[in-house]
Amino acid sequence: MTTETETKIKKVTSKTKAAHKTSKKNEKGEEGKVVLRIRVRAYENKILDASVKQIMDTAMRYDATIVGPIPLPTEIKKYTVNRASFIYKNTREQFEIRVHKRLIDIINPSAKTIESLTNLSLPSGVDIDVKML
Repeated sequence: MTTETETKIKKVTSKTKAAHKTSKKNEKGEEGKVVLRIRVRAYENKILDASVKQIMDTAMRYDATIVGPIPLPTEIKKYTVNRASFIYKNTREQFEIRVHKRLIDIINPSAKTIESLTNLSLPSGVDIDVKML
């Protein structure tokens, strides 16, 4: 059994460890790092991979540091529908929609890189979310 003082000591040591980790990050200079996080989603994986390749080629043309593409888990939505409305109530059909996802990180992008990515034309059916971290 742990006493109250032991639990307080454990809490204090975990807080000091967290503070120590953040001070190491500040020493390395990782605090000023700008990351452009791009999430790409599509129903067809071939179109998705072609779009990701196009994004990566555009970023590499301007000497950007790229991490990825990282495949994220495929989101599967299943829908169950009755085949008949009255007599064959127990017969059903199942349909599914698969959403394939990829993640690309561009570290410290230049202004030209961002401008070229905004002017990029991608095929229809591809959804892009861009965040600045």
